[in-house]
Amino acid sequence: MLHLDIAEERWPIAGAFTISRGSKTEAHVVRVMLGQDGHQGQGECVPYPRYAETVPEVMAALTAARNILEAGVSRAEIPAIIEPMAARNALDCALWDLEAKRTGRPVWELAGLPEPRPAITAYTLSLDTPDAMGAAAARSAHRPLLKLKLGREGDGERLASVRRNAPGCRLIVDANEGWTPENLGPMLDHCARAGVELVEQPLPAGQDDALRGMTRPVPVCADESAHGEASLDDLTGKYDAINIKLDKTGGLTPAIALARAAQDRQLKIMVGCMLATSLAMAPAMLLAAWADVIDLDGPLLLSRDRQPGIRYEGSLMHPAPRSLWG
Repeated sequence: MLHLDIAEERWPIAGAFTISRGSKTEAHVVRVMLGQDGHQGQGECVPYPRYAETVPEVMAALTAARNILEAGVSRAEIPAIIEPMAARNALDCALWDLEAKRTGRPVWELAGLPEPRPAITAYTLSLDTPDAMGAAAARSAHRPLLKLKLGREGDGERLASVRRNAPGCRLIVDANEGWTPENLGPMLDHCARAGVELVEQPLPAGQDDALRGMTRPVPVCADESAHGEASLDDLTGKYDAINIKLDKTGGLTPAIALARAAQDRQLKIMVGCMLATSLAMAPAMLLAAWADVIDLDGPLLLSRDRQPGIRYEGSLMHPAPRSLWG
């Protein structure tokens, strides 16, 4: 028998975090804990309204499935029991962690993955005025890789301001579906002039056919358009890369399958995150060996992180302590 605990948690953000769809001041997460034979595994998820998921919905789904889950469940059985992808993610990761605790073997070894190594993560600059983003870039100019949240009028000026203030940084951009087919070409040209290496989700998901067959001066990455393996057919020919997030795939198990399928299609891989604590970053980091871009800076944007947490030295991210996860 398993014992299931579910907790709703709020983690304050350092300031506010703004993207094209709005702002937030806290990370609202659900933590799942599974106990068995004196061992406990845990996982964290971020229900995201963009994907029609909320914290109350995820809490309710997990509570409704409690009896089934506590009777014993495998990772392969989760999709038949739980609908919300975020809930599946927390359960899947908690089961991996529980197996690691019970066997004394790390998750990367259990899953047949490369042992995680320290890696550079992108550091995100919240959407703001050109001057404010330029000032933020100047404060972060020591970081190797900056990710700029764009997707509103004036993005060209924002890009130019950031590049002036952080001339030595590598840059990637996330428009969060905020551009249109009409301004897509000019905005990609702005990105190319600023030396941007990758643009995430410039157009709304489901309205991105303008990308198909388009000659692009900067590679384009699917985020809101990319979910599980079933989404790959539609992405091929439109995108150069996909952003794999465990809250979208429904856990580490399907994320591994998606990464392998994406590689088979010659799609580059970005491993990303929602705003969350180190507990959510830990399983995602196991995909880093396959990733061309790592964007797991969630804890760096919070006022405080879970303890023990992942150690960050600037933008250098170390593997999670096994006392946290895995």
